[in-house]
Amino acid sequence: MDKEVIIYVSDNSTECRRLINQLNDWNIIYHTKNISEDKEHLHQLQENGIFSTPATFVGDTAILGFQKNKLKQTLGLDNQSYYRTIL
Repeated sequence: MDKEVIIYVSDNSTECRRLINQLNDWNIIYHTKNISEDKEHLHQLQENGIFSTPATFVGDTAILGFQKNKLKQTLGLDNQSYYRTIL
């Protein structure tokens, strides 16, 4: 993965914890910006028109919320299909 991964999170968010756990399971290197701890991170999100967490940036692509399939696709992890073709 050549693109930088940045996740904006907030305290006491179940979705943020799910996102972090999933990225860790996939061994993805990411940078965390906690908007509860640093209001500058909140302002960065708001400048992009985003007002909730989690928000994941993979390069220039923003993924709002915990969207596992979209994350897999954007991170290039969707090479394995979970569906089998019935002949």
